[in-house]
Amino acid sequence: MNTSLNTPIRLDGRIYFASDFHFGAPNAVQSRQREDAVLAWLDEIMPTANHLFLLGDIFDFWFEYRDVVPKGYFRFFAKLLEMKQKGVEIYYFTGNHDMWVKDYFEKEIGVRIFRAEQRFVINGKNCVIGHGDGLDPNDRGYLFIKKMFAVKAHVALYGALPPRWAFGIARFCSRRSRAQNETVAERSEAKIRQHEQATIAHIRNVLSHEPTDFFIYGHSHRPLQVEIDDGVTYFNTGDWLIHQSFVQWTEAGIELVL
Repeated sequence: MNTSLNTPIRLDGRIYFASDFHFGAPNAVQSRQREDAVLAWLDEIMPTANHLFLLGDIFDFWFEYRDVVPKGYFRFFAKLLEMKQKGVEIYYFTGNHDMWVKDYFEKEIGVRIFRAEQRFVINGKNCVIGHGDGLDPNDRGYLFIKKMFAVKAHVALYGALPPRWAFGIARFCSRRSRAQNETVAERSEAKIRQHEQATIAHIRNVLSHEPTDFFIYGHSHRPLQVEIDDGVTYFNTGDWLIHQSFVQWTEAGIELVL
């Protein structure tokens, strides 16, 4: 996507960015512990935050039925609603694990949903923000799958499955994928490096169209703060499976926090 086509959204204030909570993985106990950590962090930042960016893969799997809300995560939903009621604006960028987010969060909480990277002018700085997946044009297999999952007919067919079946299939695929990545650590590391190189190439392509100060993504699960060029920095928010990392933008400036 050519981000130069997006009309920038202007924001000011104290802003926080986080991604890849993967609620639901790898099991209910560990997911609950991770949710507790996220809720404690949200309580900590709520008094001073003006904006909160959730940069995708908040859930390990999410599918919205017309009349059914997935079980669990009530405390997280309630915390987001509390933040919204206290004046914190919330922005949700769908990731590859939660790409089937529809309008539940918009209608019930007032969260603004984005399905592709978007330009912002934040505290006077030009930014591009997104989940960060699908940036490698050579990763044709992933791009094909991502495209197929976005076809409305395919979403409708999956939605015709009973929720128990749909979530069971998703959990099985997620566990299998995670087990393969853990078993083949060297291949996983090489894949991360390849993704980082593709991300930087994408950033340089965007810079060739329009000056940008900061790029903020998630997806790779590796916290990063990399200076691409003089005055241009790429941040990756990391994850909460391992790092409990995030990016914060305060009066002191923007920084990665581990």
